[in-house]
Amino acid sequence: MKNLKRCIVLMLLFVVCSIQAQTEEYVRAHYDKKEVMIEMRDGVSLHTTIYSPKDKTQEYPILMMRTPYSCAPYGEDNFKGRIGPNQFMVEEGNIFVQQDVRGRWNSEGVYDNMRAYIPNKKGKQVDEASDTYDTIDWLVKNVINNNGNVGTWGISYPGFYATYSLLSEHPALKAVSPQACISDFFFDDFHHNGAFLESYWRAISLFGYLKDKPVTKPWYAFPDLPSEDQYQFFLDAGPLTNLDAYYKEDNVFWQQIKDHPNYDEFWRSRGIIQHLKDIKPAVMVVGGLFDAEDLYGPFNTYRKIEETSDNYNILVYGPWSHGDWARSSERQAIGNVYFGDHLSRDFQKDYETKFFNHFLKNNGKGAIDFPEASMYDSGSREWDSYAQWPPKAAETKTFYLGENQMLTETASADYANAFVSDPSKPVPYSEDIKMVFTPRKYMTDDQRFAARRPDVLVYETEVLSEDMTLSGEILATLQVATTGTAADWVVKVIDVYPPDAEDFPETQKYLKMGNYHMMVRSEVMRGRFRESFSEPKAFEANKKTEVALTLQGVNHTFLKGHKLQIQIQSTWFPLIDRNPQTFVPNIYKARAEDFTKQTHTVFGDSEIQFSVLK
Repeated sequence: MKNLKRCIVLMLLFVVCSIQAQTEEYVRAHYDKKEVMIEMRDGVSLHTTIYSPKDKTQEYPILMMRTPYSCAPYGEDNFKGRIGPNQFMVEEGNIFVQQDVRGRWNSEGVYDNMRAYIPNKKGKQVDEASDTYDTIDWLVKNVINNNGNVGTWGISYPGFYATYSLLSEHPALKAVSPQACISDFFFDDFHHNGAFLESYWRAISLFGYLKDKPVTKPWYAFPDLPSEDQYQFFLDAGPLTNLDAYYKEDNVFWQQIKDHPNYDEFWRSRGIIQHLKDIKPAVMVVGGLFDAEDLYGPFNTYRKIEETSDNYNILVYGPWSHGDWARSSERQAIGNVYFGDHLSRDFQKDYETKFFNHFLKNNGKGAIDFPEASMYDSGSREWDSYAQWPPKAAETKTFYLGENQMLTETASADYANAFVSDPSKPVPYSEDIKMVFTPRKYMTDDQRFAARRPDVLVYETEVLSEDMTLSGEILATLQVATTGTAADWVVKVIDVYPPDAEDFPETQKYLKMGNYHMMVRSEVMRGRFRESFSEPKAFEANKKTEVALTLQGVNHTFLKGHKLQIQIQSTWFPLIDRNPQTFVPNIYKARAEDFTKQTHTVFGDSEIQFSVLK
């Protein structure tokens, strides 16, 4: 059996390598590669790789991605297979540029994670906006056969740099597509509403170690963990302070996270959204409805630009995990749930390529037939077009957490549900036993295992007699009490499938889609931040208290025959770290004895507010 598995793995590797080689072969046959060091205004030079079409009979726009993840392979004789946003754009011809940002890989300078923007820079002050400006200025003046128009794009952290490029104000920058764009590390990736995503702890290796000279090989290493069971590893590790055994003082980012547990100036200054004003280039923001890393960023980037600018600004959200739209899978599925065929290919061809061509090759002339918001309905499995986001036609519908596990339309302040929350036996975020680098699949995972735990409260509708489409943000206003002085509150919105639902090829073998509890949206609020993210506040034991949280936008139809379910819990491990449930100044420095079992109460006048399309 082991030999058979080994053969299968080798075959798959051969296929993958063959496809990659074919793509590299195409790029090598049709593009010239050049590597340059572009000097910034303060004298620091940044490694920049330029792929230009061999056909010099026409001019091309420049498509640039700035990245902290490397422009490898290095060397002008070494070509990569993926040089642009998609293969359609590579085949029709563009000038593609990739750059190692300041302090990363083969670039000079000192790296600053989510470097703060400096308005009204003076002299040789630099930030990512000035580095972008200086790079674009050099490119349009020195790269032959460019048509003077520049676009930027990027996914995840490169998406942050794409957003940042909007602040460069270079006149040649005409089109920008921030995709899965990080916007603020207190709400994206490493934190959600102040709760630390312990499941992202291993990724700190990528950003925490600095270097003092250009390199072409990794200078950082990931911690060597003694387990393949993520839940058990972090449970055995105990309080977060014990993880110092893996990250020492030289991991700058780990020290910063621990030293800044609240939303102070350190985090605020690194956010990009507050600076997005009077934007001029055309923008297409792209996100995945099931993006576990960066769901907050794209929604709020689009919203801020829409509020403050008069430019062309559209939003595209599909049933994708992190970066799925840039891949080539025929079947689009997240975990156990299948959504459709060729969704990524169609986005690349019908949205991404057309967007950049219109503004970079056609100079924005004529009409471009895109809706304001293109949102995939993850329940009915079809695309919806909206004239604005959230949709104007949506009406507010409020459910309350009623008796007998029912969602009702009548509040009952006299009714309450209580459960015991034990930090030594936290609710898992997934049934899967494995160690993941960053979690993704859980975004649509079956929640039956959680619904059957005594420390998870469940409320649901009757079986729906007609379709109900939720479109927009979900607002949860919980009325709660705790016997302790600290607690987290997790709200999950779940689509309960009918008993006769058919399995998908992607459905895990031990599961059935009949009665599947598909998580549609979820979020946590660290209770200490219920009034202010910068000034944490303890709970008064046994006192009824309001805790409000926003769940990011959905576009999901709960089909006739399904049920809408809400789950409420207080642990979600190790997606988020464990709350001691005893108020301490800094949870990163909590001791083992601070972690205490407490009883939490949720009252019947807690409300969940949806935007429902009529």
